[in-house]
Amino acid sequence: MSAARLPLIALLTANVVSICGTTMTFLAVPWFVLETTGSPVRTGLVLGVELTGVVASSMLGGPIVDRLGRKRSSVLSDGFAAVSVAAIPLLHYTVGLAFWQLLAAALLLGLSRAPGETARSAMMPTLVRRAGTSFERAAGAYDGVSRGARMLGAPAAGVLIAVLGPAGVLWVDAATFVVSAAIMVLLVPDSAPPEHRRGSYVDELRAGFAYLRSDRLIGAITVMVMATNMLDAAGSAVLIPLYAKEVLHSSVALGLITGVFAGGAVAGNALFGWLGSRLPRWSTYTFAFLLVGAPRWGLLALEPGLPVILAWFLIIGIACGAINPILTVVEFERLPEEQRARVFGVMQGGVLAAAPLGAMLGGVAVEAFGLTTTILIVGVGYLAVTVCPLLFPLWRQMDDRPVIPRTHASVGALSD
Repeated sequence: MSAARLPLIALLTANVVSICGTTMTFLAVPWFVLETTGSPVRTGLVLGVELTGVVASSMLGGPIVDRLGRKRSSVLSDGFAAVSVAAIPLLHYTVGLAFWQLLAAALLLGLSRAPGETARSAMMPTLVRRAGTSFERAAGAYDGVSRGARMLGAPAAGVLIAVLGPAGVLWVDAATFVVSAAIMVLLVPDSAPPEHRRGSYVDELRAGFAYLRSDRLIGAITVMVMATNMLDAAGSAVLIPLYAKEVLHSSVALGLITGVFAGGAVAGNALFGWLGSRLPRWSTYTFAFLLVGAPRWGLLALEPGLPVILAWFLIIGIACGAINPILTVVEFERLPEEQRARVFGVMQGGVLAAAPLGAMLGGVAVEAFGLTTTILIVGVGYLAVTVCPLLFPLWRQMDDRPVIPRTHASVGALSD
């Protein structure tokens, strides 16, 4: 391993460990709420509160990442996440965990997640150039190891829930955040040290929003992914856990569904890393999203049994493996270095802005209409969103390869 590539590999490794913990948390917490309360509404509420914290820290955290430095922000974010996750089993096993305390812990966990993810994403382009590899290959690797972490974390969570219980799994989650922080401290240099700016925090935050308004494609990506994430939040927070519990009767099935999908996505990431520079981005992205979206919900509504579900989730996982790398490459190419952390933060907050609502509405819809009807509603919604790249010519700009500017005149004045 060359010294030039070590920081990039270490960053990817830290991301794997952190996301593995996050994935286990996302499965353990809903199962914990369902097991202790039996309420889909409370399950959706807890995940909705956590996602509210993610949205808030994403929207507001970009300038803070710039001022603290990207490496320091990543380390502090993982440390805060470890404390937030550990508080849930600590209270549960000692004095007891009231529902309001669980909501508070979920909010703190959400607030801790986004700054670290924003910081690591913003560090990627500099480390990619230092390693001497292509953006397509690096984007495939970044999303691939993230998917791989979910592939490992989901089945591990399912098994550990069965063995340790959902509260016990959260101790393991806390340890993963500590390991991620240690890797960043020891092996990853800061690609951008803390900045001392003349502009105010509000001006820098406004600069991130201004960039989204000035780049119509980046704005369209943010809106589309916001809509799909709202639907996915209903699925991951309520529908899939409830489906595993009431239809498949197994926490292991919950882990297998998530893990097989992630495993297929890892294979898709590998294919994109190999072929990505030769594929047309717009048509690949559009086809993949149409395949991944509505059909899976239609299949679940048919209740075909776990083997058929796993086979289909493997196929759509492979297709899904191209989506995030394409978006990542487009963002790497279009976002200027000095704006990257704050724009990434605003984008991350934007794409998750409706997720809390989706998680909460998922629980409400299940109680109002039933599980199968809610699954079909989500499928129809997904179809309506994923046809947009076919209907609007703006999306064909994904195949452009613009030169990355060092400054962006329309927003740079806001940060001076």
